[in-house]
Amino acid sequence: MLKRLLQRLFKRNPQSSFEIKLDSSAELLQAPTSEVEDKVKSEVTSEVTSEVTTEVTTEVAALAPLSAPANDYPISVEDVPSAEDSECRTNYVQCVSSSGMHKMAYHEWGDPNNQRVLICVHGLTRRGSDFTVLAKAMSDRYRVICPDIVGRGDSDWLKNPMLYGIPQYVTDMNALFAQLGLREVDWFGTSMGGLIGTFIASQKNSPIKKMILNDVGPRIEPTALKRLGDYVGKPLRFKSKKEGLIYLNRICEPFGTFTPEQWKDYNGPHLKKDGDQWVVHYDPDIVKPFAAVNKMTAMMGEMMTWKAYDAITAEMLIVRGSESDLISAATVSEMCRRNPRAKSIEILGVGHAPAFITPEQVSLAREFYS
Repeated sequence: MLKRLLQRLFKRNPQSSFEIKLDSSAELLQAPTSEVEDKVKSEVTSEVTSEVTTEVTTEVAALAPLSAPANDYPISVEDVPSAEDSECRTNYVQCVSSSGMHKMAYHEWGDPNNQRVLICVHGLTRRGSDFTVLAKAMSDRYRVICPDIVGRGDSDWLKNPMLYGIPQYVTDMNALFAQLGLREVDWFGTSMGGLIGTFIASQKNSPIKKMILNDVGPRIEPTALKRLGDYVGKPLRFKSKKEGLIYLNRICEPFGTFTPEQWKDYNGPHLKKDGDQWVVHYDPDIVKPFAAVNKMTAMMGEMMTWKAYDAITAEMLIVRGSESDLISAATVSEMCRRNPRAKSIEILGVGHAPAFITPEQVSLAREFYS
């Protein structure tokens, strides 16, 4: 194995880390469009390098896992569902796909008659409860709406798992806008939620006026795709909620450093009782379209996402964790060059993705949306 990897090894300069900074793209020139042949060369080189990197990572991980989970949790974890937030209201919107009807749940905080609306959309395996802290902090200014994208949380699961993808999620969000009569909204999108927002914001007469893209952009790094593929969709079952919580906290370590109470509040709602065991909240089949992506479809997807991003007229703040493996600093710079409405900020000591449950990160959001 080692011999084969060494034979394929390419030299690669590590990405540099830098201090938090805020850059306006208004003074930057429009980036030239890449030629197709250069794009293909770049993708081929990236793919080979990524294969070497991920294979080495897999081998090392198999021998020595990163950090063994604690044998016990520092605070009490009862084997009961997480308590519902008394300030939160949960409702549903009727959606449709080619395989039939389904309901999408959404959770909201703040005055339901407030015309200022903030939509917060989660990442691939997450749910709307991720934004509880942020939603409460913003509810003095906004009606905050946090959906569970179909296949997650309290929403239905799709009969045809191959429909789990951005086109269906955009369609469902448009149904939410229509049912609630929302003509103008601000948007906060983490990872997948940022991609959904990108395509909605690119539409003519889009309701999105201001948008935070949290640790995501048109170009996704191959190492992140490999990492996600290693655990998404696995048949996870836990003997206790505590055991499940320890597991989730471990895979979410890049999100930041939090207290045991914060981790419990953040990841507790992601576990649900199934008989005498605990399972994660999402449909494991959400991984099927993800697993079907190949080099060509990934390239086409990136090109379409860049095209959508370039068409956005909403004011944007691109947030990147300095240790993120999903979006590179180079991609953020390119995003700022290509769209004059974009600014960027980098948060030190955080990977994919900043959770926005700390006072500093919440203050960042409040300042942008002020």
